[in-house]
Amino acid sequence: MAAKSSHFHLKMEEAIERCRADCQWERQLAIVGQMRARASSSPRRKGAKGSPEFGDYENLLVAEALLELCLKENLAKIKDAVPLMEKNEPKMSDAKKHLTGILSRGKLLPKDMMEAMLILAKLHYVEGSYRDAISMYARAGLEDISVVQKPLYLLRILTEAFVIKGLSLERSPNSIASRTRLSEREEEVMACFEKACVFAQVYLQELEKSSSNTHSRGIKGGHASSLDFELPYFLEAALQSSYVAHLKRGNIVKGMRDLRDLLRTTETKATQSFRMAAAKQLAELLLHSLSEDCYWSPLSDPLPELMNKEDNSYICATLRRRLQLHTGDNLYSPKDNVEEALLLLLISESMANQEAVISRAPDQKDDRAASLQDASAVYDLLSITLGRRGQYVMLSECLERAMKLAFGEFHLWYQLALSMAACGKSAHAVSVLRECAKLRPEDPTVPLLAAKVCIGPLHWLEEGEHFAKMVIDMGEDAGELLAKGNLALGLTYSLQATDATLKSTQDDLHRKALQTLERAHQLAPEDHQIILYLSLQLALVRQICDAIEHLQEAVKLCKDHMNSLHLLALLFSAQKNYQPALDVVNMALSEYPEAFSLLFTKVKLELVHKGAEEALVTCRHMLHLWQTLYSVSQHSDSEKASSVTEVPPVKKHNSMYLTLPDAHDNDSGSQRASSIAASRLEQAMSEVTMHSTTLKQGPMQLWTTLEQIWLQAAELFMEQQHLKEAGFCIQEAASLFPTSHTVLYMRGRLAEMNGSLEEAKQLYDEALTVNPNGVEIMNCLGLLLNRLGRKSLAQKVLQDAVRVQSTSHKVWNSLGEVLHAQGKNEAAVECFLTALDLESSSPVVPFTVIPREL
Repeated sequence: MAAKSSHFHLKMEEAIERCRADCQWERQLAIVGQMRARASSSPRRKGAKGSPEFGDYENLLVAEALLELCLKENLAKIKDAVPLMEKNEPKMSDAKKHLTGILSRGKLLPKDMMEAMLILAKLHYVEGSYRDAISMYARAGLEDISVVQKPLYLLRILTEAFVIKGLSLERSPNSIASRTRLSEREEEVMACFEKACVFAQVYLQELEKSSSNTHSRGIKGGHASSLDFELPYFLEAALQSSYVAHLKRGNIVKGMRDLRDLLRTTETKATQSFRMAAAKQLAELLLHSLSEDCYWSPLSDPLPELMNKEDNSYICATLRRRLQLHTGDNLYSPKDNVEEALLLLLISESMANQEAVISRAPDQKDDRAASLQDASAVYDLLSITLGRRGQYVMLSECLERAMKLAFGEFHLWYQLALSMAACGKSAHAVSVLRECAKLRPEDPTVPLLAAKVCIGPLHWLEEGEHFAKMVIDMGEDAGELLAKGNLALGLTYSLQATDATLKSTQDDLHRKALQTLERAHQLAPEDHQIILYLSLQLALVRQICDAIEHLQEAVKLCKDHMNSLHLLALLFSAQKNYQPALDVVNMALSEYPEAFSLLFTKVKLELVHKGAEEALVTCRHMLHLWQTLYSVSQHSDSEKASSVTEVPPVKKHNSMYLTLPDAHDNDSGSQRASSIAASRLEQAMSEVTMHSTTLKQGPMQLWTTLEQIWLQAAELFMEQQHLKEAGFCIQEAASLFPTSHTVLYMRGRLAEMNGSLEEAKQLYDEALTVNPNGVEIMNCLGLLLNRLGRKSLAQKVLQDAVRVQSTSHKVWNSLGEVLHAQGKNEAAVECFLTALDLESSSPVVPFTVIPREL
């Protein structure tokens, strides 16, 4: 019978120790109840824990469990450091009675008496008696307690004891006048926090190891897995205490070192949420408080100038050696603060997605809100970090993963739309912005951004018109953006007029565009962008004087705006004031020396004003400039290259942004719907025909710039009748885009000048197949057909060209020649007069070379 009773008590003691280690307080109270029931029904054994003093041990266990349950119920107050009133908390009151009784009787073993003191000190802290807590820790001899070979539950108690002592020292009234004593107290606080931090990590690692061993042996019962273990407040405070204290004191370097050390330790399942918050906080520090010049990697020491003095290590080496760290020969080490922040945030994002609460059940509302708040903070930091490096593709992929959390959340949807617009996923961006507009219909920035994307990269003019009207329909609620809404609508009308083929439709759309832009100007009379596009619209309808008058206002408001200066030069050229136009272009180039659009205009001006030889000098300069930019980008790309596989030499892209007219539409710089389709078709055909070793990489705009430079040079050589040199230039352009309609067109012109009329006709036909609305191609083809005697077909081709672009004086003149050759003199005279009228207001390059975008 005695052996059976001894076995029961050993089993109960083991279960109690497990409960205390795992913080299973309800189960601990249940086990104590079983022990009391067994003790009352069986004779007490002398000298065992069934003896009278065993009642105090049971009271100790009950007091601990009651106090912990009370703290769990008042977690919000504990976090806010609100003292608990004994009269309002019966569990805490009972715990205090038990503990004071135990200490007053003093019948327990010294180890148990020490535990009672530590628990009572914790109780003093939560009731706001910080001095009593410090005194009780001194009475228990906290600093002298060894942690070697101690059970898990005691390691937890000691962890909490050190963090509570540090907090008590911080919060107790300060009556110390001596600076030396204040410094000593500060060091004592930091020593407590650093010990608590290391103790907490050791405890949690040992707890997970113990849990794994228990389950591997198949033991069942009350031992909770570490996955179910909820990190108590004081354990979490212990993990945070050291780095938080350093950061509060302005010790950024020490705080970062502690955070890194904390994250380098082998993680446990119980600390996943905490580690996500710690990683996010370290990322914030790296981005906000540390420059790239002051960065040091996690595996090295900080720069000497960052350390005023080396901080003391308060933790014994033996305890630190118990911590398991991530080690290995091939550990990744970030190169700068942005790289490390990105790594931390990607880890945090992965953890946030794993722990995301996506249930729409009403009882999950608070958990869902907390989960969303944590994830949003991570994605905001990811936006900042990836935005610094221009990694918008990766950012959009990250934000797409966040969509499972984003039901009804405008902020994440809008971030996704912005990232997609930035990385070129324009169609997806518009779809996301539609959802954003549903979530926040009163916000004018959403449809305005959608209109911007539709007008610019997509050329979805009907959709752009719809979004612009959404802003306008808001009326005064749109505020300052009402003018921008009218601007967007005016631009869509203007672009639709450029695309229209019927003269009546073009006139109607130009009229609506002009009225809408004038309304935008009335709403925002000092917006230089609105004035610019109003001037451009006046220029498109050939009201040159009015356009110059308005444009002068825009230049006064923004003297160095490139498009304003460019348009001013074109307006001067339309008035045949070529020297002032050249002066304006040269002035603009002094501000924007790498703007190829300005250089192309300069070539045209020099051709008509100074001759082909002067223009060729500018062409050579453009080639040298392109080569310089290409070499710089090639060098920067080679430094960033990380691939170790051998690949054939390829042309690398230029990192510069090149502003130029539509590179595949000589007769118009605007992005017509037909020219966009032609560009995509010829790009696909060119890539098929190119050899794999010369496949171009990077933005197509870079290579179309080079193509246009060669073709421009070829045109100048043709002007000088240097056909051999012109052929060389066309060959260079053809090596880039063999099936480009501009290349085919120039080859046709060269063949025509060489007298190969049938070859020229075939090349013009091929160019029209790629770009059916190429006005310059139609013009040359019509004149060639006239030379070949096919006058009716020539008339048909030129009439089609007039329908496509009714403001081309060259086409009207060619049509007049064909009609005159057919003997239709009256119609020919009308065409010649129209050509003369248009030529008097035609710029050297079309006004549509100015980009129309928000």
